[in-house]
Amino acid sequence: MPLSTAQSFAWNLAKTLMTIIVLIKTDRGYIAMPSDEFDGDPDQVVREYDPWA
Repeated sequence: MPLSTAQSFAWNLAKTLMTIIVLIKTDRGYIAMPSDEFDGDPDQVVREYDPWA
């Protein structure tokens, strides 16, 4: 998905689930997922969305 869509989705997901969401850049675009499920290369992380911050 495009960056602007992924950013909006990631923030919405973080606020809905009340958990930290990471936005990751891949070869196919951007992906948002809970931070505790991400076990890949930390250099892929574009941004973390923390609903508690």
